[in-house]
Amino acid sequence: MLHRLKLGEKEIILVGTAHISKESIALVDKTIDEEQPDVVGVELDQERLHQLLSGKKWGETNIVEVVKTGKTYLFLLNILLSNMQKQLGAQVGVQPGAEMMEALKKAQEKKIVVQLLDRDIKITLKRAFNEMKFTEKAKLGMGLLAGFFGYGEKITPEKIEELKQEDLLNKLMKELGKQMPSMKKVLVDERDSYIAEMIRNSPGKKIVAVVGAGHIDGIVECIKSHKKVNMAALTTMPKKKNYLKWIGYAIPILFAIGLIYGFSTKGVETTLKFLGIWILTTGGFAAIGAIISRAHPLSIITAFAAAPMTTLHPALAAGWFSALVETKYHPPRVMDFESLSNVSSITGFYRNKVTHILIVAALTNIGAMIGVVIALPALVSLLA
Repeated sequence: MLHRLKLGEKEIILVGTAHISKESIALVDKTIDEEQPDVVGVELDQERLHQLLSGKKWGETNIVEVVKTGKTYLFLLNILLSNMQKQLGAQVGVQPGAEMMEALKKAQEKKIVVQLLDRDIKITLKRAFNEMKFTEKAKLGMGLLAGFFGYGEKITPEKIEELKQEDLLNKLMKELGKQMPSMKKVLVDERDSYIAEMIRNSPGKKIVAVVGAGHIDGIVECIKSHKKVNMAALTTMPKKKNYLKWIGYAIPILFAIGLIYGFSTKGVETTLKFLGIWILTTGGFAAIGAIISRAHPLSIITAFAAAPMTTLHPALAAGWFSALVETKYHPPRVMDFESLSNVSSITGFYRNKVTHILIVAALTNIGAMIGVVIALPALVSLLA
C-alpha cells in the first residue's frame, strides 16, 4: 500500500506494510529503489532498533529490578505481545520486523539518511496501561491469551495481505475503538500524530516512510490537517487520578479504626479474631496464589507471612517478597533469558525461570488482593 503526499517542497511516500509479510519486504525494496529518497523513515524507536539489529531482546534484563519496581505485569505483557508476533511470523515464514530490516539495509547500501519515526515503546506501553480501564485490560488479557495459546484463527499469508486492504483496516480500527477506546487512543491515534510530526520534521525533500498499514489513514489525516502536535505531551506520563492508590491508603486506615474500635468495644477476644481473620485470609489467599504459580515452599511461606503486612502498606506488595525468595532458590540462568522469545505455551511460562518468577509475583499479588476483598466484609460483620 503506497500513499503520496506533498508538504510544501517535501515529498512524502508512505509505504503501508504488514509486519510479517513477504510482499511488504518486496514493496519496501522496490519503493526505495524507484524513489531514491533523501531519507528513509521506519516505524521504530531506538530500543526496538537496537533489539532488531543485535537480536538481544531480554538478555540484559534485571529481573529483581522488574519485581521491585512493580513492572511485573508490563514485562509479561511485553513478552506476550512479542512472542505472539513471532508465532504469527513463524506461520507465514517471515521474521517480525523483516520489512523494517530491509528498509535499513537498503538505506545503508544507498547511503541514505535513516529517520526513526516511532515513540519509545516503554512510554507507549506505560501510557496504554495507565489509560486503560479495568474492563479493557480484562478484554485485552483474554484476547491475548486466546491468540497466544492457539485459540485464535490461524493467520495465513493471504489473510495478512487481505488485512492490509484499506476498507478492512478501517473496519478493524473502528472495532478496536469500540471495544477498547483507551487502547486505540494510545496505540493508534497518539502514535499516528507522533509519526506524522516526525515525518514533517524529517530532513531532506523526499522521504520514504515505512509504517504499519493500519497507521496510514491517521498519518495522512494528521499531515493534511497541519495540526500542531504537542510532542512533549505525547512523550510524558499524564497525571491521572488513581483511585486504586487511594484505596491502598484507605485500607490501613480502615483496618486501624476497626482494630481500635473492636478492642475498645468488644474486648480482647474479638480483637484477636479480627487479627486472625485478616492474617489467615490475606496470607492464605496469597499463599494459594504462590501455590498455583508452583513456587518454592519457602516462597509460599513468605507469601503467607508477607501478605497481612504488605496489604496494609500501599507501597509494598506480597508478590515482591515471594518473588525475591523464588529468585534466590530458583535463580534465572543465561539460557532462560535467551529463550524468552521462544516461550509459546503455559507450560513454557512455568518452565522458564524468568517468567516463572514473574508469575510467582503476579499470582501472589492477585491472591493477596482477593484476600483483602474477602476479609473486609468479614471484619465488618465481626464488629457489627
